[in-house]
Amino acid sequence: MSRLLDLFLDPSQILRNPALWLVVGFQIWMFVDAIRREEWIWAVCIFLFSFISALFYYFQVYRQAGGGGGGRLMKGFELPGAQTRRRIKELQSRIYHLDKARDHLDLADLYFAQGRLDRAEASYRASLERDPSDQDAVAHLGQCLLRAGRSAEAEPLLARIAADDPKHDYGHTLMALAEAQTALGKSDEALQTWAKVLSSHGYARARVQYAELLVKAGQKDKAKGELNEVLSDDAHAPKFQRERDRVWIRRAKSLLTGL
Repeated sequence: MSRLLDLFLDPSQILRNPALWLVVGFQIWMFVDAIRREEWIWAVCIFLFSFISALFYYFQVYRQAGGGGGGRLMKGFELPGAQTRRRIKELQSRIYHLDKARDHLDLADLYFAQGRLDRAEASYRASLERDPSDQDAVAHLGQCLLRAGRSAEAEPLLARIAADDPKHDYGHTLMALAEAQTALGKSDEALQTWAKVLSSHGYARARVQYAELLVKAGQKDKAKGELNEVLSDDAHAPKFQRERDRVWIRRAKSLLTGL
């Protein structure tokens, strides 16, 4: 099988063999996806080696991560909720007949977990119209806006709930606030928020992003300590947790390599 590198050096191969269009198209698709996911080793393998590398990537990474944009966007971020069509239909039926705030919230959480952020936002707002005081709805709407790249809208919602209850959603609301602050360039505030998260929780998601900010702040030794802690915890974690934290473990290893 041809390599992308060979085709890059001699594109006339495609003209001589039109069947290569399908192979090349698939390799480019997987190559671009690997770059978007920051799977640098896979990207190099797909570029330098054969179609087989792209095929392995498809089964080992692309499919397991849930495919395209939604899967990539949501990697490492989740809210509780069963992702089933039956459950969605059940909630939609309940909403039609009863129109309760909690049902709108549960439906929104399902959409969020699936990466259907537009629908999730609409359902969160519908829930808040019926119960503006629901902390879960406010916090989850903030997380939804954050994942949609609307950090400026997300931050005040997350800050409001985190101020009332720093341990809300087992620290996930506080983590989302730190991510919003980072996205908005408020590095000092984000560092303080991450430190607050880690005072109560040892999430890999928190340690890695905290370490990334520490590196930018020139505190490389402290960052190394956090990253080594992530890898140490991962070595003794149960299988389900290692699978859930896989994206953060890769980021930790990549960051350590560059220090």
